Amino acid sequence: MPNEHGPNKQRSSVLVVEDEADIATLIQYNLDRAGFDVTTAMDGEEALLITREQRFDLILLDWMLPLVSGIEICRQLRQRPDTKGVPIIMLTARGEENARIQGLNAGADDYVTKPFSPKELIARIHAVLRRANPTLSEDVLTYLDITMDTGTQRVTRNGTAIDLRPAEFKLLHHFMGQPGRVFSREQLLDALWHDEGEIEARTVDVHIRRLRKALSMDGAAPDVIRTVRSSGYALDHPHA
Repeated sequence: MPNEHGPNKQRSSVLVVEDEADIATLIQYNLDRAGFDVTTAMDGEEALLITREQRFDLILLDWMLPLVSGIEICRQLRQRPDTKGVPIIMLTARGEENARIQGLNAGADDYVTKPFSPKELIARIHAVLRRANPTLSEDVLTYLDITMDTGTQRVTRNGTAIDLRPAEFKLLHHFMGQPGRVFSREQLLDALWHDEGEIEARTVDVHIRRLRKALSMDGAAPDVIRTVRSSGYALDHPHA
């Protein structure tokens, strides 16, 4: 189901239903860093109310909740026309086969057992979203608040369109394929300009400056291009 929140339509929205505050905060922090719009609910009744007021691309649902259990919420959401197609991932400390089967039979699309790795959870979310909506393919890349659509050649940051020249678009696409990895000038030249003859390594610096300026929106947004002295450049979290 596409997200229908105006300019951020490619930034998937996730409802996290978790009554343990520490776990909810951890999930929200990691999903936010991964580029999702996150809403939280602390109990089953609140979750049911929120889903009547707002549409979500995916629901992350804890099994053991006060007031209304996660299994019952899952059943109710599957019975409502407005939420029956929304992907649901169940979170639980119960890892037995019978528990997994019960959750899946209630309508869950996947099942993650606590304790879990945030990276695995995010990977599961991406996988479920791809299965639910095949149009959300590799054509759309997201990192933090940056979204790149390679099909339409559009880049947005926090919903604001970013104008990039072809060279800077190609450079950003390379970075977004492996965020956090440091690429040397030579690696970037070989990957992006190998068929254009002799090009000086300093050419990379010029395109990096242009890309950095465009993504920072003239200083309005944090710089996500990290310079690693004597090594190269990386697309990374501003506070890394």
